[in-house]
Amino acid sequence: MRHRLAVLVVAGGIVAVLLSAWLGRNDRSYAAPLDPGNPDGNGAQAVARVLDGQGVDVEIVRSAASFERASADASTTILVTSTGDLGRSTTSRLLQHQGAAGLVVVAPSPLLLRQLGVVQYPVTADPHGPVAADCPAYDGLVARVASGQAYRTSGCFRDPQGVFLAQPRPDLTLLGAPALLTNDQVLEGDNAAVALRLLGQRPHLVWYVPSLDDLGGADGVSLGSLLPDWLAPGLWLLVAVGIASIAWRGRRLGPLAREPLPVEIKAVETTRNLGRLYRRAGDRRHAAEALRSAARARLAERLHLPRRVPPARLVDDVAARTGRAASEVDALIGPTAFPPGDDRELASLAQRLTELDREVSHR
Repeated sequence: MRHRLAVLVVAGGIVAVLLSAWLGRNDRSYAAPLDPGNPDGNGAQAVARVLDGQGVDVEIVRSAASFERASADASTTILVTSTGDLGRSTTSRLLQHQGAAGLVVVAPSPLLLRQLGVVQYPVTADPHGPVAADCPAYDGLVARVASGQAYRTSGCFRDPQGVFLAQPRPDLTLLGAPALLTNDQVLEGDNAAVALRLLGQRPHLVWYVPSLDDLGGADGVSLGSLLPDWLAPGLWLLVAVGIASIAWRGRRLGPLAREPLPVEIKAVETTRNLGRLYRRAGDRRHAAEALRSAARARLAERLHLPRRVPPARLVDDVAARTGRAASEVDALIGPTAFPPGDDRELASLAQRLTELDREVSHR
């Protein structure tokens, strides 16, 4: 009997624990931020219950099919949270079903703003205190949030960066401060009164929490979809400006122009300095070519030949004048003569060229 009673007590305890876990799981089955069934700090269960207590018919839908079955007319306000779970197809279905209802979108993404036809992109703002309404619809109320998206357009609750509650057109309202609806911050400042005025203006509220299960294959997010529309034309304009700048600077430089030196430098000084440079660099090929070029110029002048006389003719005339073999003369002043291998051969070349010049001048 005692054992049977102990077994019943243990079984009852297990059933109670399982039942508590099941009920707790049901209470927290909607864990998405700003979900009206979420009792956590980032949920919006408190706002939903207050609206319901004020006589507003709150209809919660969590799929695109359920949303399309909900009534949407002039007496309806549509609130969309978890906007990051919206895609192109679900946004199109949302706008098609909106009808005459007022649409309130919480913290929309750039892609969603583009589909809503809004061209003003928000900026991140961190107000350091309460933000006054500064508009008749919320006169006397202040909102207190730690951060949010501020829109540089007309609206309410203006911060130096913009407004947290923007109304681009009469049937669309953008709420850039989602924390205003959360359970943690709904009692901060006049956040609760702001939420009631925003969502309780019409007797029927459709609270739409989008689901990722409704997205199709064409709803994938790419890098291009997250960028603003003006970025691509701006990049092309920047490339065009760069090309035009290159062409402008290139035309400005123009062809090279020769300018006379401000002072006269003696030829012997130039020759010596070039020789020192060739010696320091160890470039015997250029040094030998400079010696041969100067020798060819002097020989052509002594033989009364033009300055641009062909090398073959110069070699033949020098050989006829000196009586040397043409191959020997070509090895000294010819354009295909071998360069010296060391400094001794370079000095020997200079001496042999000097001797050749003397032979031509004396005959």
